[in-house]
Amino acid sequence: MKSTRPRPDSVGALTLRALLQLAVMALMALSATSAQAQKAWVVDRAVNLTLRTGAGTQYRIIGSLTTGDVATILTRGDGWTQVRTAEGKEGWVSAGFLQASPPARVKLERLERDAEELSRQAAELSEKTADLRTTNDELKSNDEKQRLEIDRLTRENYQLSAGARWPEWITGAGIVLVGMALGALLGRNASRRRQPRVRL
Repeated sequence: MKSTRPRPDSVGALTLRALLQLAVMALMALSATSAQAQKAWVVDRAVNLTLRTGAGTQYRIIGSLTTGDVATILTRGDGWTQVRTAEGKEGWVSAGFLQASPPARVKLERLERDAEELSRQAAELSEKTADLRTTNDELKSNDEKQRLEIDRLTRENYQLSAGARWPEWITGAGIVLVGMALGALLGRNASRRRQPRVRL
């Protein structure tokens, strides 16, 4: 009786074939995911691009896209692309009217908006700069006033310190003079008392 077990070399071939199939499926899944994440814009020359229920002109129109509209690519077909609009509506459009980057008109509108924003920011910065200059000038003026006031107070303090000693000196001199005068007076009175009286 023959064994029904597969030969080792056929098992390796089956495993290799299964691995290859898995790799192909993984690549297909990755490409489908990248296609789903792709964005596309309606080209400049399209005025009104119809959105249909299927890939062909025989399918019913369910909406439209205009130049600059953006959509997410879901599936690519033969001359037709399934997309999801910004509003969430899904349908098919002619592939020749889509491009991978925003059209010139959209880029120009973005640049104009950016330029307006930059102009607004520049005006704000200019206003803030003017305010800061005014504040700086005020601070410099206040600083100069404070410096002059400090100089005045320093001179005043020096004068007061020097002038405060004069009363002390005058008081001391006055005490000495009064003492000397009292001493002289008391000395005269004492000498008068000591002289004997001579009677004739």
